[in-house]
Amino acid sequence: PGLVQSSGLGSLPIISTDGRQPWKIYSRPFDRSNKMPRIALVITGLGLSSAATNIAIQSLPGAITLAFAPYAERLHEWVRLARTAGHEVMINVPMEPDNYPEYDPGPQTLLTSLSPQENVERLLWTLGRTTGYIGVVDFMGSRFTTSRPHLRPILKMLKKRGLMFLDSNSAARSLAPVIASDIGIPFAANSRFIDAKASRFAIDKQLELLEATAKKKTMAIGMGSPYPVTLERIANWVKELKKRGYVLAPVSAMVKQTK
Repeated sequence: PGLVQSSGLGSLPIISTDGRQPWKIYSRPFDRSNKMPRIALVITGLGLSSAATNIAIQSLPGAITLAFAPYAERLHEWVRLARTAGHEVMINVPMEPDNYPEYDPGPQTLLTSLSPQENVERLLWTLGRTTGYIGVVDFMGSRFTTSRPHLRPILKMLKKRGLMFLDSNSAARSLAPVIASDIGIPFAANSRFIDAKASRFAIDKQLELLEATAKKKTMAIGMGSPYPVTLERIANWVKELKKRGYVLAPVSAMVKQTK
């Protein structure tokens, strides 16, 4: 109860009066003394397909983070099931892509054509959709994340509410890392999309490259969609991961900035 605030938009996350932050309280326990290279995987866009969402929740290891679309029906139920199965949960925040409006992430999309206050209100609508999540990850935000005056108020609101931000890195010129460091929000960034090409061979190759990144930089984050082939290849890949010298970590264990 101390981590939620009732509002007309639903129950919004807040930092408790004794300083507890949702991103820490709702995170999956992880042994940070483990010195093996860390790899986090985040499956995004969940909740729109019941079959794919059920498979992701029940079949993937609990250390894999699940991100849900704010438009999903039964969102409360999905989040409850995911957390019961041991997964950390994030919420996708639709943000303007470069090819908007040809590709439209939905009616609550954060847009560079809106005022900062209008975008914050849309963010709060998304945050009020459910509870129990550690933070948000942008969805399709290749244009929005390159606009400092639009992105900064969003990250400041997320920090105010004790949440972390995962930058999908859909834009090579994303300003999220710079702004996040400046304001001190718990932050992590995607290393690569593992299923931009949804074939067995391509996904296996991206997972191999993710391992190489983790070995070089001590940690790496991969993002994927709930395609049947993606879920299948991940389930196969994790079987021997520890033997290959890597540890599967929740995305909260990859946070770079916590001041």
